[in-house]
Amino acid sequence: MAKADVLIEALPYIQDFKGSVVVIKVGGSIMESAENLERLLTDIAFMSAVGIRIVLVHGGGKAISRGLKAAGIVSTFVQGLRVTTEEAIHVVEHVIKDEVNANVVQLLRKHGANAHSLHGDWLFRVEKKTGRDPETGAVLDWGYVGRPTDVDVRPVMEMLNAGLVPAVTPLGVGPDGKLYNVNADTAAAAIAKAMKVRKLAFISDVPGLLMRVDDPSSLLATLRIGSVEKLEKEGIIGGGMLPKLDSCVEAIRAGVGKVHLIDGRMPHSLLLEIFTKKGVGTEIIADENERNY
Repeated sequence: MAKADVLIEALPYIQDFKGSVVVIKVGGSIMESAENLERLLTDIAFMSAVGIRIVLVHGGGKAISRGLKAAGIVSTFVQGLRVTTEEAIHVVEHVIKDEVNANVVQLLRKHGANAHSLHGDWLFRVEKKTGRDPETGAVLDWGYVGRPTDVDVRPVMEMLNAGLVPAVTPLGVGPDGKLYNVNADTAAAAIAKAMKVRKLAFISDVPGLLMRVDDPSSLLATLRIGSVEKLEKEGIIGGGMLPKLDSCVEAIRAGVGKVHLIDGRMPHSLLLEIFTKKGVGTEIIADENERNY
């Protein structure tokens, strides 16, 4: 009876989301845990089976670090982003396409999802990422790291219309015709904004947005985008969560229905967040007086 109750609770959500496009980004330590990754991909296979159209964007930072180390290339980071030299970008391409993406596609197919690779350099046109040091004003240069300026969603739609699950690598092509590394959060948000999808979900190794960083019970279940700036000023949002939340706000204002921050370490957290009333992570939504399209 308990199992039947769960199915009945999920039914209206399945009916509502059938045919909708959901962009899911997975990265960080979730990619490093075979158990967590396989559970997540099982959830994605389930969502695909009930008619939700999934676009999966994945990272692979730790695998890339191992690949660079094996090639004798030292990894350096500026403001949390990897500096990618011309020598390093070839290693990045090999690892993200031939190792990480191939494994993700294989696991999805194992669970019955009709997954196929869709490499970001087929989708993203990017500009070289630069910045300034907030203290010295010096120009910061990340090498072959890019920010999407344009997304060709046609290959994504062709795959979705054919009943496929595209597994997207975070790469792009610059105005110089060369390959660039793209932050996976940024890549997922760019696709979601370009397609104005129903949902964008970030799967990571944190429960969601916590009001007190070491207290899981302080999880903020719902966050309106108008509150983000206030929480940033109060220091509640900071570190690696800061660019992620900024991407969430941009996505909502560009027409994405909802953004979810979900803990991939919790078994089947994606299904619980999408198909139950209470959910388990943080959902980010537009302000009550603001249309998000």
